[in-house]
Amino acid sequence: MSHPTSTDIAGRIEDLHGAPLADLATHAQDQPPGMLSALLGLHHSLALAERSITSHRDRLAQLVHPDHQIGAHEVSHVLDCARRLAEAVAVRDVQAATGLTVLQSLGRVTSPDPGRNPPRPPSPRPPWRRRAPLRAADPLRAYPSSVIQELLPWPSPVCRPTPTPTSPGSPRPSP
Repeated sequence: MSHPTSTDIAGRIEDLHGAPLADLATHAQDQPPGMLSALLGLHHSLALAERSITSHRDRLAQLVHPDHQIGAHEVSHVLDCARRLAEAVAVRDVQAATGLTVLQSLGRVTSPDPGRNPPRPPSPRPPWRRRAPLRAADPLRAYPSSVIQELLPWPSPVCRPTPTPTSPGSPRPSP
């Protein structure tokens, strides 16, 4: 599967904004974060992933070279390098797909003709309905009285435990 490279993404960003990437990066530093800084960050991440792929691929080729003997110690290095290569490829795939999707969704804005389709004034907003104020629920009714009694640092007359006939030491209910 062919992915756009960081060079392809850079070209599309330059086409979209009509300026070289270096000028856009300088301009983005003076502006609050926005779409341009997001695109430049995406391009930077894609370029970093591509450099990482190249580096790990070269190192893995060096480790598994036919003239190089692989011992027990080198196996862990080969596995680690292969894992890092797979991670870099995954990052590259995600960044490339995201960059391509975002850039395809954007278009260059042209200046509107003053005589063609004048902008409409915004429609008035409907008035807000007032709702009845919310009543706070009684927090003591949300829990059983035995739980509340255990949590309170003082005895509460509201939360008296009701004796049950099966609990030891409780008086028997009168008939």
